[in-house]
Amino acid sequence: MKPNAEVCVIIAAKNAAETIGRAITSALKEPETAEVVVVDDGSSDGTADVSRQVDDGTGRLTIISFKINKGPAAARNHAISVSKAPVLAILDADDFFFPGRLNNLLSQREWDFIADNIAFVDEEKASTAHLALRTFPAAPRILDLSAFIEGNISKRGVRRGEIGFLKPLMRRDFLDAHQLRYQESLRLGEDYDLYARALTKGARYKIIHSCGYGAVVRGDSLSSSHRTIDLKRLYEADRAILTQTDLSPQARALIAHHERHIRGRYELREFLDIKRQSGSKAALMHALGKPSAIPAIAGGIFADKTERFHRRPDTAPVALGGAGGLRYLLQPPSPAV
Repeated sequence: MKPNAEVCVIIAAKNAAETIGRAITSALKEPETAEVVVVDDGSSDGTADVSRQVDDGTGRLTIISFKINKGPAAARNHAISVSKAPVLAILDADDFFFPGRLNNLLSQREWDFIADNIAFVDEEKASTAHLALRTFPAAPRILDLSAFIEGNISKRGVRRGEIGFLKPLMRRDFLDAHQLRYQESLRLGEDYDLYARALTKGARYKIIHSCGYGAVVRGDSLSSSHRTIDLKRLYEADRAILTQTDLSPQARALIAHHERHIRGRYELREFLDIKRQSGSKAALMHALGKPSAIPAIAGGIFADKTERFHRRPDTAPVALGGAGGLRYLLQPPSPAV
């Protein structure tokens, strides 16, 4: 381990026995890793046992087990509270770091948050993904609140590629100075909420386009589905941000835009839930009782019905990995090197 190792890698895991070993190993292989804190969030499949099996003996791995599931936000907050490294990195339990990721990010200067590109990898190709990884110029840029909010609003006919999926390193001193932690009531968008609140506090959020994070695409991933109530809690989190008295008019307008977007998705999901559970008449009566929700419901149904007519070939994900089949979250700023 390098004397100047300064990163704590936080892994919140629930029933991740099949993938947690790969995630931990990739983090421990990074010389800049000072700590890896795994929070087993109420697993029933031996996640903690597998985590112990891949300990490299350097004393950097800490495993904490919750008896009941508390959610990723609570797990991450607990890991932050017991760790000491000045830089924090979030790693999902089914994902991994490509070699050299932390060094590449830490070589950049003047940031409070810094993120790199993400490669989406099919599970069966994860072990060889590093062979297909393309090299892109770093092309560092600062992500402001406007670009962040726009990058978190899905658009019809465009495959989701939300900026909120990025996994930035975070400076602990900035989080502490502004009393920022994950909102534990959220099980959807907890990353978005933290980053949005940080940006309203003046965080310098830098992005580089080189790729160091492997996100494994799995149908049973916890992030691949969400409950209707999760959408409600997310737009309520936006409303909480809007109560800040120090928001600029521009920031207020941007957060309000995201709140309306998420609230519209919630209204549609609630309508469809009622229709599925109680029938069309009950759903119609519900909509008539909430006139303000009718545009979102009608617009969402229309968009769903017509989506196939709006798809265009150029909205498909960019496949730049050749035989490896890797897809990248961020479009490269220039042709690959």
